[in-house]
Amino acid sequence: MFQILQHPVSHSRRFTSRVQAPDVWVYWNSDGRDDIAKVRNLSLGGLFLETVTSKNVDSTVALDFLVQEGQISIDAVVRRAEPSRGLALKFSQMTEANRARLNALVNRLRQPHEGPKN
Repeated sequence: MFQILQHPVSHSRRFTSRVQAPDVWVYWNSDGRDDIAKVRNLSLGGLFLETVTSKNVDSTVALDFLVQEGQISIDAVVRRAEPSRGLALKFSQMTEANRARLNALVNRLRQPHEGPKN
């Protein structure tokens, strides 16, 4: 007799794929506290912010990127806090102009990185 093994299927709640974000930093503000932090990964729906600062889930965060695509200002909500590692943020509000610049940034980060040419 054969036995069928069933494995649970893990479904992602993420609607957009993440890209690694080397050398992308963001100025962020929450509850009157300002800080600068490195972005670990980024998607059109959110990001992971590397910081030792902890925030409660559902806290609001204002983000400001200054990247070659231009300034990007986005409001976000904390979805997960990893102590001493960082915060998973979901974007909650942005203008169409900021969405276009964010899209350009994500597309640039998806491109294969080429080293200096000789």
